[in-house]
Amino acid sequence: MTTHITGTREEWLAARLALLDAEKELTRRSDELSRRRQELPWVRVDKEYRFETEEGSASLAELFRGRSQLLVYHFMFGPDYKAGCVSCSAIADGFNGIAVHLANHDVTLSAVSRAPLAKLLAYRRRMGWTFPWASSGDGRFNFDFNVAFTEEQQREGTVEYNFERAGHAMDATPVPLPVAQSAAMTGTDVPTYSLDRPGLSAFVLEEGAVYHTYSAYARGLDGLWGMYQWLDRAPRGRNETGIWFRRHDEYDRR
Repeated sequence: MTTHITGTREEWLAARLALLDAEKELTRRSDELSRRRQELPWVRVDKEYRFETEEGSASLAELFRGRSQLLVYHFMFGPDYKAGCVSCSAIADGFNGIAVHLANHDVTLSAVSRAPLAKLLAYRRRMGWTFPWASSGDGRFNFDFNVAFTEEQQREGTVEYNFERAGHAMDATPVPLPVAQSAAMTGTDVPTYSLDRPGLSAFVLEEGAVYHTYSAYARGLDGLWGMYQWLDRAPRGRNETGIWFRRHDEYDRR
């Protein structure tokens, strides 16, 4: 017999209506946060960044692909990874269906990683994805947007991620089990794995100039995880300990 609270349909409805009020308030707060994001000052990007794409070498402006807005997902795939980060892979599973709608609303969605382009495209084929994916290679792009760090920063404890120093699980000692598990699933050790981090950065192209408008990291990416939005509405919620998910081609077929 269940240990969860049970009740009548009338009791359920009363509790559900109370929850509905809270959900509506959260929606209003979310709308207000969206407005505040859009009100952030734009910062002109004057540095010249180069990327390797399927169409050849490209500038940051060329990643827009003729549109005025660009959303970059900073996909954790370092040069020494054997495979993409399993968490980033779970997030990216939702990109194919979304990217086409964004493209028809003046927004380009592109992933950017430090691994060589050939490695990225091979992994993309394995995963069955079609969204644009560019390699920033040895350039400064990932470092400047705080999703890649040097071994020196790591040794000295000066990694600043998600707007704070040493505040993430990947910087913790001892190493948390989920971080060790994730590193192993990329075919690297923890220090190598932790040189790259996930993030989202937004840019706008106006009168030939590119401006950085927004970035988010860590739990700031929570809304991009399609599976978690569904689990949050399932009877037992996220109900997780450690890394339970796999790349979509690594599950036992049922």
